[in-house]
Amino acid sequence: MEAGETDEAAVTREVLEETGLVVTVSRLVGCVERPAPNGVFAIFDYECQVTSGVLRAGDDASDVAWVDSATLATLPTADGLVEALSGWNCLPRA
Repeated sequence: MEAGETDEAAVTREVLEETGLVVTVSRLVGCVERPAPNGVFAIFDYECQVTSGVLRAGDDASDVAWVDSATLATLPTADGLVEALSGWNCLPRA
């Protein structure tokens, strides 16, 4: 987040920068904490609706795709990601 930026503005900006998609930010679905070099990162995850744009990988990713739950199960993910999404009822549809 940038100084003075709201969560909604940060999510909108980051999603556009990292995926090429314009979104409308909705409800907070969950929060996790991850260790950081000088403390802890608090990560807030929001439900979003895509309103425009073309899905593309940002500069910190080699690929991007919409996937169903069967495909997600075959992909490498960050520790705890699938469990968090499952607990928040946010996994992709089959």
